[in-house]
Amino acid sequence: MYNVKGKWALITGAARGIGFLTAQFMARQGCNLILHSRSLEHTEKVLREVRAYGVQAYAVEADLADAAAVQRMCEEIDGLEVPVDIVLNNAGLQIAYRKFYFTTPVEDYTVSFAVNTIAPAMICYHFMPKMIERGSGRIVNTTSGIALDVCQAGYSASKAALDKITIDLGSTVQGTDVMINLADPGWCRTDLGGPGAPNAPESTIPGIVVGVFADDKKSGRHLTAQSFTGMTLEAAVRKCEAEFDSPYAM
Repeated sequence: MYNVKGKWALITGAARGIGFLTAQFMARQGCNLILHSRSLEHTEKVLREVRAYGVQAYAVEADLADAAAVQRMCEEIDGLEVPVDIVLNNAGLQIAYRKFYFTTPVEDYTVSFAVNTIAPAMICYHFMPKMIERGSGRIVNTTSGIALDVCQAGYSASKAALDKITIDLGSTVQGTDVMINLADPGWCRTDLGGPGAPNAPESTIPGIVVGVFADDKKSGRHLTAQSFTGMTLEAAVRKCEAEFDSPYAM
């Protein structure tokens, strides 16, 4: 199992919901954290909480819809002079539910792709080469299991594009100790999922991060967090490695 103690993880969307739970979980494993949100004041509480576990933590801010802001954030993280060993691209935006889907505005696509596809891709492109240089690293991009819902076309298309980018990048590191995978949290009662969702945010732990701890050199997998609900981390890793395979022909 990949040992995260003393390593550094960047978590986007860390101020609330699944990102907040992920930050707490990683801190309990002894992982140092770089916590992203749209505003530094949003991460004040989570900074206090994770530091209570004895780890180091910084906060950074960026509007992920603004590519220039994402680039500035990456450069700011470089300035911390710590190795980003782990990236958890958790942040996402579900812009609207369009009952009259034939009138879906162009902005549903432009904004969704900016936040859900372009921003995480930029972050991968920035930090993954450094992981390859060091010979080790983990990236988990949060995807969605949404299917056959034309009322959320911008969102679902942007996540499908992120899936493709992740799988393509994974093919370049397959068989190495740099691993990049996808995690689908399922429909959860978060600000994004809404109060009618069937799953509590807590049900995503440890599945949402199991791709970090897997140590079998396989990338490009689509890991469904709800498949690991209630499991210990060790059991979840065993299940991940035994039951979830890469999409690449061997």
